[in-house]
Amino acid sequence: MPQPPASDSQQIAGRIEDLYAKPLVDLAALAEANPEGSMLAALIGSLTDLQFAERNIAFQLQRLRELAHQERQIGPVEAVHILDCARRLADSVATRDAHTKTLKGVLASLHRVPTPDPEPEPGPAACTALVAAPAPAPARAAARTR
Repeated sequence: MPQPPASDSQQIAGRIEDLYAKPLVDLAALAEANPEGSMLAALIGSLTDLQFAERNIAFQLQRLRELAHQERQIGPVEAVHILDCARRLADSVATRDAHTKTLKGVLASLHRVPTPDPEPEPGPAACTALVAAPAPAPARAAARTR
């Protein structure tokens, strides 16, 4: 049986892990340590909101299916519950779409910077090559005229 496609939050979580080269659990701990003014904290916070919206969509959709089941009688009270559930579902979809768009835009602008090659440690030959530069000659005093 083919696997369902990854949700937006799963794709974004994978991109964040790739970007920071660490598992999401470790990154969340780092973000908690520095919650203010950190790009990582902002990404993790938005990802958490996105995940919550996705879970709420699944919950509200299941609840809507239960409320509107074909064998169930729909009276005025049930109709109010159906409308409320549909409103919550729409809110969660809008929230999910907004977070997905923002996170994808931010992640598209970020990239990993390659780590610089470590500089070779200077050996004995390199140490002898370091010679202090001669001190500059003192400036000549200007001739006085009066």
